[in-house]
Amino acid sequence: MPLLPLLAALGASFGWASGIVIAHNPAQKLGAFAFTRIQLIACATLATLLTTLMDQWTNVPWQFWPAFLISSAFGILLGNLAMIACLRRGGPRRTELLLSLKAPIVGLIAFIWLQETPSIIELIGALTVLSGVSLAIFFNNPAPSKSDRSNAPLTHILLLGVTATTLQGIGFLVMKPALQAGLSPIAATAIRLLGAATLISLMALWPKPAFRAHTRLSYALVGRTILPGVIGYILASSLLLYAFAHLDAGIAAVLGSLSPVLILPILWWKEKHRPHHCTIAGALIAVTGTALIALA
Repeated sequence: MPLLPLLAALGASFGWASGIVIAHNPAQKLGAFAFTRIQLIACATLATLLTTLMDQWTNVPWQFWPAFLISSAFGILLGNLAMIACLRRGGPRRTELLLSLKAPIVGLIAFIWLQETPSIIELIGALTVLSGVSLAIFFNNPAPSKSDRSNAPLTHILLLGVTATTLQGIGFLVMKPALQAGLSPIAATAIRLLGAATLISLMALWPKPAFRAHTRLSYALVGRTILPGVIGYILASSLLLYAFAHLDAGIAAVLGSLSPVLILPILWWKEKHRPHHCTIAGALIAVTGTALIALA
């Protein structure tokens, strides 16, 4: 297993774990649409600037423009609107659990579409990781942490989470042929963000109350909104795109789905709420699965 793509996928997991904790509070205040719009416009501007400074536009294989459009519209715009809506209703821990379903979904699509078949050791490692992630998330203390409390129906949370993870997984997977054709991860990120930012800006022209911010904007609130966007949209997404280009898509998705485990110590430190002992055991199982994939 190549070391750099593996580390990139793990770095993406950590980025999303930390980013979603930071995003929870401003997402609740602004609403899914306003929160996503601010993030996309700011991050698209930054990613475009970075791509230009790194002179990466000349290597873009524009013949893959249908994949760029699908990735922008479904993978980023609709996928992240569903994710933020799930985050606002279900909290970061439940959202990360549902987003970890990206791995089996992407693996199945990659097997059908790209004919990618993992080795036996990689498959065992992937199943071990998913088992550990599930155990780490499903078991929690009897008294839930502050960010876990929710009055929303569980069916709504599940529907939003599964929709988000499916759309995001497809958004990453359709970019793989372009990445293998020479598209750099940072240019891929810029293209995806520019497309999504354009679409959400056009949607914002429709004078609908649901598209307005739920509270008055301040510099501090905008800053707390943009920061997790930079971590997730630019850093984590670029790392995972790099992993997708160099690993089987299903394996990259598994390693990029460790954020439900990585979020546990972050929430423990932030909220002083110790995880259940089964949660800790699940985290150790997930780490064991990652080691199996690394040694394959």
